[in-house]
Amino acid sequence: MYFEILVEDASGKMLLEHLVPKILGPKGKPNKYRIVNIQELKYRVMAKMPRRLAKTLPWDTILFQTLTIQLKAYGKSLPHKNGVVIVVVDLDRRNFKTFSEQLESLFSQCNPVPSGGVRLAVEEGEAWLLGDLNAVRRAYPFANEFVLKNYKQDSICGTWEWLADAIFHGGSERLTQIGYPKIGREKCQWADNIGQYMTVENNQSPSFQAFHNLLKQLITHDEQ
Repeated sequence: MYFEILVEDASGKMLLEHLVPKILGPKGKPNKYRIVNIQELKYRVMAKMPRRLAKTLPWDTILFQTLTIQLKAYGKSLPHKNGVVIVVVDLDRRNFKTFSEQLESLFSQCNPVPSGGVRLAVEEGEAWLLGDLNAVRRAYPFANEFVLKNYKQDSICGTWEWLADAIFHGGSERLTQIGYPKIGREKCQWADNIGQYMTVENNQSPSFQAFHNLLKQLITHDEQ
């Protein structure tokens, strides 16, 4: 099969570059796939808008516009029989059912409609990292065990801050004081360092397992 996997940001892309091969196998053997950073697509859409409008539109509005454009293109370009597109974004503090339905509805607005689906990281992509505490410990042997053991899987708790409290010197408070782009760089480093050690079958994050199971179902169906 051929997969186009759209993920919310650079750290998500870095993480999936570790995890997707563990699910689908190496590229082209037999499945082909590409992982795309939605943020990069978003900036292309914003570049075509009046500057004032681009600065004031809510993130969800730009996200939906970006995905609509991309999904319509996939509907026309992906192989009809074995091409699929998977959209992976953070739930953050949105309503799960409402946000999922809004994203899924974008597929039906395309003609032709691309095959695929939507999966949400609950609350954020760092939840998938915290779903494998052994991988966190291997990447960061000095991690704060009290913080790790008290994390509740896929809880709405400020997930990246929780991970920062476990592995970043000075914790989330210090990292927040520094601000962006440092926060983004740290998230990418966490994804890279922890992702290489993660075991997809045993990840305790329900939202990661929903993503994992979708990919497995698709390739199993293709083999039948």
